[in-house]
Amino acid sequence: MKYPSFFDDVESIKLTDPLSGFLGAFDGGQMEITYLDCVKLAGHSCPTVAGAYLMALEGVSRLYPNGLPVRGGIRVQMRDGQSDGVTGVIATVVSFVMGASGDSGFKGIKGKMSRNNLLDYDTDMSRELRLVRIDNGDSIDIDYDPSSVGISPEMTPLMGKMMQGVASDEEKVAFGKLWQDRVKRILIDAQRDKLITISKTGE
Repeated sequence: MKYPSFFDDVESIKLTDPLSGFLGAFDGGQMEITYLDCVKLAGHSCPTVAGAYLMALEGVSRLYPNGLPVRGGIRVQMRDGQSDGVTGVIATVVSFVMGASGDSGFKGIKGKMSRNNLLDYDTDMSRELRLVRIDNGDSIDIDYDPSSVGISPEMTPLMGKMMQGVASDEEKVAFGKLWQDRVKRILIDAQRDKLITISKTGE
């Protein structure tokens, strides 16, 4: 399986997952989720998937400053509706990292370690994402804005040819490289504080 090498350079998200530990999937429940894992989940790598990953990465660092984030112990709330814009894509990636599901999720073992009913849409808030710790109620609100990472001027005409189905093989390769170059700059090269804004809920 071949993919852009920078995927492996993106910081992984380290968590503890009590359910995985209980059922013997990961020793002690210790696990890592990588950007490559999220690309496989989403089926593509783009600025939206990259932004969702960064919101998850930065969010859990802020929410758990003194220890590993607890997968399955975080509620994910989206400001917008599931079918609005890229909300569904962001929610899919973030909820995967957090181990949070909607009504159809895992219902737990004798009422413990459940994953269902931890994903909400149409939440009344100003930022696009909220993460809430179930154990103590601490919560943070997060926004993502990739506008500071510009698009190559070559990309627009190539995109037009791709959409019209007239791009040559060389142009298809060039387009893919330019597309992933922007994703790389978002994930690795850009200043995070220009992309991600985090505040405690209510601030």
